Amino acid sequence: MMTWIFSGMILLSVVLGAMNGRITQVSSAALNEGGKAIALVISLAGIMSLWSGLMNVAEKSGLTEKFSRLFSPILRLLFKGLDPKSSAAKAISMNMAANMLGLGNAATPLGVAAMRELEALNRTPAVASDYMVTFVVLNTASLQIIPTTTAALRLQAGAASPFDILPAVWVTSIISVVSVLVMSRLLRRNKKLQSSVTSRAPNLSSTK
Repeated sequence: MMTWIFSGMILLSVVLGAMNGRITQVSSAALNEGGKAIALVISLAGIMSLWSGLMNVAEKSGLTEKFSRLFSPILRLLFKGLDPKSSAAKAISMNMAANMLGLGNAATPLGVAAMRELEALNRTPAVASDYMVTFVVLNTASLQIIPTTTAALRLQAGAASPFDILPAVWVTSIISVVSVLVMSRLLRRNKKLQSSVTSRAPNLSSTK
């Protein structure tokens, strides 16, 4: 879907540039911004490599066990019935830790690992389990304490105090996490209610 959206945006830019006689500016912008994108990726590569390496070391050194114990009260609340010592719980804990540090790229492989572990526990592989839905919305909202990636982007853009957005980040993160969790719970309850009504509905074909 995103491929079609970006392709459409590029095509629309070229068409509108040609119609307005600004195709030269469009070509120049494409070349210049492409170079800036590469420079930005390289500048962020060091930060991402550092934190991804630390996450890998934490996993191999047994620090994931401590993270799992640290987040166990939250996991028991959000993922009722999930064993805090399971591989899924450990992956979720590491993903939450990475998101709290604002390391979206480092959190991605941990999130994929968590989804694989949750899928292994799923009794209906064709349908996402409640655990999987809760984890996806939690990972998407991602409560952030230290927005490392955002601060790096602001520093790259010339911000004098890249971390002065912390209060706004904390407020918006809390609101987003609470909102998606509440909506997830409400929709889950509505789904169970609909399933209950459907199961109690009489079989019309058998009454004819």
